[in-house]
Amino acid sequence: MEKDAADNEAKGKEYREKFAKEKGVKTSSTGLVYQVVEAGKGEAPKDSDTVVVNYKGTLIDGKEFDNSYTRGEPLSFRLDGVIPGWTEGLKNIKKGGKIKLVIPPELAYGKAGVPGIPPNSTLVFDVELLDVKPAPKADAKPEADAKAADSAKK
Repeated sequence: MEKDAADNEAKGKEYREKFAKEKGVKTSSTGLVYQVVEAGKGEAPKDSDTVVVNYKGTLIDGKEFDNSYTRGEPLSFRLDGVIPGWTEGLKNIKKGGKIKLVIPPELAYGKAGVPGIPPNSTLVFDVELLDVKPAPKADAKPEADAKAADSAKK
């Protein structure tokens, strides 16, 4: 098992380095490798926003492990509630945008892996950002509650 994990890590590094040389591909300081296919319009999502996406996820050998297109339903989630590679990567596009993410294991499921994704796997995602729903704005209610609490103390 540990040999497989080390093998996955080495093959993933090689895959990321090869992809990084393609036209329009960028590598972030964290090791995320990505290519913006379409930038989209509007504002990029923030950590606290809920995003709606369609995506296909594969291992570097092309083996598909997840696909919202075949399920027939996009996925909706708070951006800071998923693997770090998605949180970082999706901030590079806006609503209507498309991006290819090549995510190193340390920004995905790491040494543990998960069912269907072996330990130390580099993951490849083609993601389409369908919608960005801003986090609810904090309203004046907490201030009113604080005033009520103050008057209750008196």
